[in-house]
Amino acid sequence: MTISNTTLPGGTWTLGDRTVSRVGYGAMQLAGPWVMGPPADRDGALAVLREAVELGLTHVDTSAAYGPHVTNRLIREALHPYPADLLVATKVGGDRDAQGGWPPAREPADVRRQVQENLDDLGLDALDLVHLRLGDAEGPVAGSIAAAFETLVELQQQGLVRHLGVSNATSEQVAEARSIAPVVSVQNMYNLAHRTDDALLDSLAAAGIAYVPFFPLGGFNPLQSAALSAVAARLGATPMSVALAWLLQRSPNVLLIPGTSSVAHLRENVAGAALQLSPADVAELDAIG
Repeated sequence: MTISNTTLPGGTWTLGDRTVSRVGYGAMQLAGPWVMGPPADRDGALAVLREAVELGLTHVDTSAAYGPHVTNRLIREALHPYPADLLVATKVGGDRDAQGGWPPAREPADVRRQVQENLDDLGLDALDLVHLRLGDAEGPVAGSIAAAFETLVELQQQGLVRHLGVSNATSEQVAEARSIAPVVSVQNMYNLAHRTDDALLDSLAAAGIAYVPFFPLGGFNPLQSAALSAVAARLGATPMSVALAWLLQRSPNVLLIPGTSSVAHLRENVAGAALQLSPADVAELDAIG
């Protein structure tokens, strides 16, 4: 099965040796409340994944920590054997505890274990793209990432990982990772109201490295802005559509992974990302950050 993404908003981006749709899908919301346990509607979760492929999305983001293991196993059930054009990106560097917390797990043994867990859950011999998840739930935390990232490089050399990225990283950590091995993607929190990575995003664009904003719509609490609502009303669109369109127009290296557990909402996200913003619209939205 070959996916056609020629009609998707934003076109495509070359991620390592793969060409992916700039509009993708983030699987985190397929797990239960607070990303723990199974979904309330298991058949609905499988339907969302299959619909993402039918719509032409060729970039799915996941992690063994989601559930934990829940989203990866749903992806395998819904989509394996995977379409040739589909890139499944995952993350290592953190675990889940019984209280739903996200404790870091970045010792070399942790990284090796988590890569194997992702391989097993997804039913793969090699992972397309692995991001090293850094920092904590509050955001990036400064410090060397060499030991964990070098472990990923070893696994890449063994053929278990194809491409490498970092997530929730400081600019210094991105530079450190790039000094160790090629990085194809950086996945950080970024949206209309959270713009601290502006300079990093631009520098990555110049280097041909993808920037994948997580929480593109504001996270568990959706973006609230009078300016955003005003632009949306003027265009006859939803605020979510405007926020996604702004991200796509922000820079050609931005890849979107909005998540949802609803087929209808998935279709709305894809259609909304195609909204064309005028320079005046963009200027008004830029002032939010």
